[in-house]
Amino acid sequence: MADGMAGSGASLPSVGPDARRRRVSYFYEPTIGDYYYGQGHPMKPHRIRMAHNLIVHYSLHRRMEICRPFPAAPSDIRLFHSPDYVDFLSSVTPETIADLAFSRQLKRFNVGEDCPVFDGLFGFCQASTGGSIGAAVKLNRGDADIALNWAGGLHHAKKSEASGFCYVNDIVLGILELLKVHRRVLYVDIDVHHGDGVEEAFYTTDRVMTVSFHKFGDFFPGSGHIKDIGAGSGKNYALNVPLNDGIDDESFQGIFRPIIQKVMEVYQPDAVVLQCGADSLSGDRLGCFNLSVRGHADCLRFLRSFDVPLMVLGGGGYTMRNVARCWCYETAVAVGVEPDNNLPYNEYYEYFGPDYTLHIDPCSMENLNAPKDLERIRSMLLEQLSRIPCAPSVPFQTTPATMQIPEEEEEDMDERPKQRIWDGEGYDSESEQEDKSRHRSMETDALKVENIETRDVPVTDKEEDAKMDEHPL
Repeated sequence: MADGMAGSGASLPSVGPDARRRRVSYFYEPTIGDYYYGQGHPMKPHRIRMAHNLIVHYSLHRRMEICRPFPAAPSDIRLFHSPDYVDFLSSVTPETIADLAFSRQLKRFNVGEDCPVFDGLFGFCQASTGGSIGAAVKLNRGDADIALNWAGGLHHAKKSEASGFCYVNDIVLGILELLKVHRRVLYVDIDVHHGDGVEEAFYTTDRVMTVSFHKFGDFFPGSGHIKDIGAGSGKNYALNVPLNDGIDDESFQGIFRPIIQKVMEVYQPDAVVLQCGADSLSGDRLGCFNLSVRGHADCLRFLRSFDVPLMVLGGGGYTMRNVARCWCYETAVAVGVEPDNNLPYNEYYEYFGPDYTLHIDPCSMENLNAPKDLERIRSMLLEQLSRIPCAPSVPFQTTPATMQIPEEEEEDMDERPKQRIWDGEGYDSESEQEDKSRHRSMETDALKVENIETRDVPVTDKEEDAKMDEHPL
């Protein structure tokens, strides 16, 4: 593994704040890949296990502190979500949904189609959320400079309803934990879908600035207009960057860097949360952008260069092999190395054929983002930023107690876990829903990990889905 990549522009600088090696904490629950949304559903937690497998085979785990998250307790999840919604999530099962009491609540809490009831649903939520809260605690204590939780980033969940494959908003809960120590937190979202759940939760406060780069128009969740800027004390602290199909690396970087540069100068956050939804990559099954893995990771590279405590989360991403590539590469960016493009042999090697490389070429699709339109968006947002007071002050009478998380032992990632076979039954489900209503609120704790099976043929998109549906692991 090389520490730099000459001539590519992708290597880390040898001087300046970004040259310093960061202390990175990586949260991974070994059983996360066992959860299964159901047959035909595009959301596959198995992608997190595939990313982890690449991370281990590139030996990136040796450059990080490995943490197994503690499951978030219902009381932690209630810090943002309504008690009756949390009670429902913690008690509903595929067996009980036929019960009249539960079937009435399915509609009320928007559970059933995009957000199905599957075996271990609440355990999955506890695991995802626990990793984000644990990451926040690490940053709060000053035990890490960067904290990663690829199982987090579920940005659509609302206070009292599931949405867009998301049940519990681990991001909101992680940010609430960060706010116990940090005066101002910046949230940046590069998922192809608008980060609506997080924006709603902090729409009326200046303590959290939300910046979402997303596809806008006839596209889920239908929110994220450039004129949605926050309200009350939060006016001008929500930034929305509406984009069209086919945006490429150059166009995305041309709008991302100037806006984030200005945000960092004006807002001066004490901590940053970056949601790295990989459905903005080229070739995603639900996405329509045309970013390469390097172009996507450039967002993390740029935010890392400010040397501010940084939480990095997953999110969307529905072409599993590319999600795994992306999050592995972004883990390498976090620790400050440039991995070899040729993939090491790993348990899922056949998924990455026929090239077996870490990087993929973008598609030859048309970029519908005209330079003049991007310039107009950039100007409007820079104007919005000029209207906020520089670094709004936050009075702290007493500092709230930070979450108490038991000390964990580092996981030994060099030791191979036993192979596991999924034994749950399938559950039919559909693709994404349109249009949701808006609410507001906030906070939570823990998560699950591991490696697995092999074959020896390149896998196509349809085969990948079919393989996961008969055999989720």
